[in-house]
Amino acid sequence: MKKIRVLVACGAGIATSTVVVKKLEDLFTSNQIPIEIIQIKISEAANKQTEADMLISTTMFPTEYSIPAIKGMSFLTGIGVDKTEDEIISTAKEILSR
Repeated sequence: MKKIRVLVACGAGIATSTVVVKKLEDLFTSNQIPIEIIQIKISEAANKQTEADMLISTTMFPTEYSIPAIKGMSFLTGIGVDKTEDEIISTAKEILSR
């Protein structure tokens, strides 16, 4: 099975994205979807989008991207996590079906 390449971004590429990375690893593992995670600063996303299938960020998107971009703030607040997880998994399944 193809690996989904996921950019995980926050303002500095260190703190909040690290929290999200662990949650994404658990989410994808429980859904039996192989992933490769690349942790970045949001300012790097535009240049790195060609290397990935999806972008998940804990901060605002400064631009539009050619790959699906999903807001991941719910992983930090705990509000709406189920909806975010559903969006991420459905996006991943769509990518795999291409």
